[in-house]
Amino acid sequence: MSEILVTGGTGTLGVPTVNALRKGGHSVRVLSRQSGPEQVTGDLLTGAGLGDALSGVDTVVHLATSANAKDVDAAERLLDEAEHSGVTHIIYMSIVGIESIPLPYYRAKLDVERLLEASPVPHTILRATQFHDLLTMIFAYQKRLPWVFVPRFGAQPIAVDDVAVRLAELAAAEPAGRVADIGGPEKLSAEQMARQWKAAAHSTKRIVSIRLPGAIVRALRERKNMVPGPRYGTQTYADYLARRYG
Repeated sequence: MSEILVTGGTGTLGVPTVNALRKGGHSVRVLSRQSGPEQVTGDLLTGAGLGDALSGVDTVVHLATSANAKDVDAAERLLDEAEHSGVTHIIYMSIVGIESIPLPYYRAKLDVERLLEASPVPHTILRATQFHDLLTMIFAYQKRLPWVFVPRFGAQPIAVDDVAVRLAELAAAEPAGRVADIGGPEKLSAEQMARQWKAAAHSTKRIVSIRLPGAIVRALRERKNMVPGPRYGTQTYADYLARRYG
C-alpha cells in the first residue's frame, strides 16, 4: 500500500479519514504544526518541515482548512513542495456548490481547485455537502437567544464517516480529476433539521422560520448546496443526533 500524508488529520473529517486509510492497510502520516504521536511536523504556510514530511510520500489527502483566507497560500506551498518531492497524487476535499454560493470561504475553495487543475501534480477533487456537525452548530450557537431562528432553505447533510470512506477509496485509486459530488442520504429543510435537533437536545426554545435576503441565501434556496444525482452515504441527521446527544 502507499505512503500517505494527511493534512488536517486531527480535525473533524481528518480523524475518521486517517482511521479509514489505516484500516485499508495504508501507512499514514498526519501533518501537524506541533509534534505528537503518529504525527509529522510541518507548516503549510511557511513551508517549515514540509519537505521532510513529504519525503517518500506517494499520496497527499489535503483536508487542512481555515476561515482566515489562507487556504490558497497553503495550497500553493503544498503543491510546490509536492511537485519537488515527487508526490504522484493529491486528493482535495471541497464543497458542493462553491461556484454558485458567494461565500468568501467557498471562493477560496474554488481557487484551490483551480490551482490543482493547473498543477503538474496529478490530482483528485471530491466535493461533498455540508457535514452534520456544521449545520447543528447553527442551532446550538443560538443558546443565548430566547428562540432558534432558522433560515428558509434546505440542506443535504452528510456524515464525516461516510466522506472518510469515499476519500479512502479515492486514495487507493488513480488520480481522476474532479470526481462525482457526494451528498447525504436525505434532503431536509432547515426547519425540519431544527425540529429534530430540538427534540434530541431537549430544547424548549421556540423555532422561528425567517426569510433572509441576499445572493447567498438565494443560492441555498435554489438548492445549489445539494447534489442532483444519486444520494450517497447511510447515516441520517437523526442518526448523528442520537450519537451526539445520546
